[in-house]
Amino acid sequence: MEFTMGGRLEVRITPADVGKRVSVRRTADVPGEGAKFTDTVGVLTSWDGGVLSVTTKNGESIRIAESALVAGKVVPPAPARRRGPAASFGELARATARAWEPVESELLGDWRLRAAGGFTRRANSVLPLGDPGLPIGEALGRVRRWYGERGLPAYVQTATGAEGTQEALCADLEEHGWRREVTAEVRIAALAPVGDLDADISAVRLARAPDEAWLSRYQRFETPGAHVLKVLGSGPSVWFASVPDEGPAGVPAAIGRCVVDGRWAGFMAVEVGPEHRRRGLATAVMTALARTALDEGASAAWLQVEADNEGARALYDGMGFATHHSYHHFRPA
Repeated sequence: MEFTMGGRLEVRITPADVGKRVSVRRTADVPGEGAKFTDTVGVLTSWDGGVLSVTTKNGESIRIAESALVAGKVVPPAPARRRGPAASFGELARATARAWEPVESELLGDWRLRAAGGFTRRANSVLPLGDPGLPIGEALGRVRRWYGERGLPAYVQTATGAEGTQEALCADLEEHGWRREVTAEVRIAALAPVGDLDADISAVRLARAPDEAWLSRYQRFETPGAHVLKVLGSGPSVWFASVPDEGPAGVPAAIGRCVVDGRWAGFMAVEVGPEHRRRGLATAVMTALARTALDEGASAAWLQVEADNEGARALYDGMGFATHHSYHHFRPA
């Protein structure tokens, strides 16, 4: 990371650069090691009272004392990915939301409050694609009351790391006492290479709705009530895949879900039983679903994977999926 001009460190940012992507270097005291340089890249979300706030692509807001700043500059947006389809944050955010619809929702300005009996954070969080029409503190108070009336914790889903994402909102949430609870990556890829993977799909069964066997493998609920089935069945064109297990229990060896929506095919709920892993079943499920989506006219793929799921991330790396942006769920501390 190069900060110098003519061999000198320079601070070339000012409060007028709030809202821009910056790279900064500061001094920080490390116990037992003394002062060291620390570099941060992110969106400059505030500069008040001698303190800067820089929100990184991981959704973390770093507060930096102006007196500790030794270098800084405005940097261009993150380089465009060199593979996969072109996609804006807004387009992807709406496509992913349509593939996982809540049981009920209500608008607060351009924010959409979503609830589904507590089944997954995605279906029980605010999707804030614009202005709530209220000061942020008042809007968050309304959010807390709305979820409280339903006996649910209040969550706001935000995104970082791409053009048009919500670093400023992340900083606002932290200022109002909300804390990031979980982070995941939204990844995209061209669909045809997924459909062309070398996988044996002869055992994969496809259906338009999940049966009891499919639900018995899915690990995201205790009892598959009507609210769970409504969320799982939501989306323009929904497909469920399973690989039967020859054992007596009747629980599939592997499952998956795909929602086809125009040019997009979204992959979710890809799970393999622990005793069946490393047999290529996840790849077979993805390949079978991709070929079905290609037949319906889709050309691009997306999926979501939690940032700490190393096994799934490695699998999707091999399939050509690249991170488009990260998303986070914030909850009141």
